[in-house]
Amino acid sequence: MNQLGALAQVSRFTQNFSMENIKSEFQSLQSKLATLRTPQEFFNFKKISKPQNFGEVQSRVAYNLKYFSSNYGLIIGCLSIYTLLTNLLLLFVIVLVVAGIVGINKLKGEELVTPFGSFKTNQLYTGLVCVAVPIGFLASPISTLLWLIGASAVSVFGHASLMEKPIETVFDEETV
Repeated sequence: MNQLGALAQVSRFTQNFSMENIKSEFQSLQSKLATLRTPQEFFNFKKISKPQNFGEVQSRVAYNLKYFSSNYGLIIGCLSIYTLLTNLLLLFVIVLVVAGIVGINKLKGEELVTPFGSFKTNQLYTGLVCVAVPIGFLASPISTLLWLIGASAVSVFGHASLMEKPIETVFDEETV
């Protein structure tokens, strides 16, 4: 019964999509992409060096996480897409669940009438759960998520700790 409640919450979430919400999300995405740094700046090998101590690592990471935040978000997004494309079963389960919820919501609470009988909405959600959960376990979402977290952390924190800060910021820190 708890799973049906969770599915009902997801269905309410999908009903909250409107053109205004989509437009506002698109505008926020555009503003985020406007802060994207150029590849020449992001992959500037002349600014890569080994930090002297852990304090410098912390300083570099703090600065670079703010400065390259859009680039890091793009890297995490690309890694997420790569993860789904290499785990096709997980992608199938996600598409199945989303399509199932959207399809059930299109019924608007009415029964689905088939030649095999009529099915109520809660029966359809139960059937979706009974199919998606076992296949979802086979798709190994936990190991995929852990790989994504690890690959993202190594990529982002590796770049942030090795990329030097601009010289101007070093002088600003000393005067404070």
